[in-house]
Amino acid sequence: MPEPGLRGLVRRAADIYGRLLSALLAISVLILVLPVTLQVVSRQTHLLPHYIWTEEMARFLLVYTVMIGAIVGQKEGIHFIVDLWPRLSGRFRAFMDLLSGIFVLIFGAVFLWFGIEFVDFAWFRISELAELPLWLIHLPWPILGFSWLIFGGEKFADDLRVLIHGEGA
Repeated sequence: MPEPGLRGLVRRAADIYGRLLSALLAISVLILVLPVTLQVVSRQTHLLPHYIWTEEMARFLLVYTVMIGAIVGQKEGIHFIVDLWPRLSGRFRAFMDLLSGIFVLIFGAVFLWFGIEFVDFAWFRISELAELPLWLIHLPWPILGFSWLIFGGEKFADDLRVLIHGEGA
C-alpha cells in the first residue's frame, strides 16, 4: 500500500531518482569503455592515431561513475555499512543505524556545501586538453552530497520510526 501524503510523494520521487541514477551508472560505465579502448588501441598499435582527448574524457567519466556509484550504493543500503553486530534487530538496531546515519547526513551536508564552492571555483576555468568547462568535473560533488542527504534522510526517518514505534511500524 502506497504511503499517503507528502511522505509518499517524497519516497516515490526518491525511488524514481534512484532508478535514474542506476541507469546513468550503467550508461556511464558503458561509455567509459570507449575512450579507454581508444587509448589502449592507439598506444599498442598503429591502427589509430593517438587521441589526446581520450585520457581527459576517461578521467571525467571515471569521476562521474564513482560518484554515481556511491550514490546508488547509499540508496541500496550497501555503502557505509559495517556490521559489527550483525544479529541486532528491532529498536537497538535502529538506534545503531541512527548513529551511523547522523554521520552519513553530516558527510552529505559537507559534500553539498563544499561541493558548491568547488563548482564555483571552477566555473570560469577550462580543461587543458579537451577544453571542457572544469565545472563539469566538479559538479558530481554537490550532486553526491544532495543525494546522500535525500537517501540518508529517508533511511534516517525509517530508523527513527522503528526506534519510536517498534519493528512493525
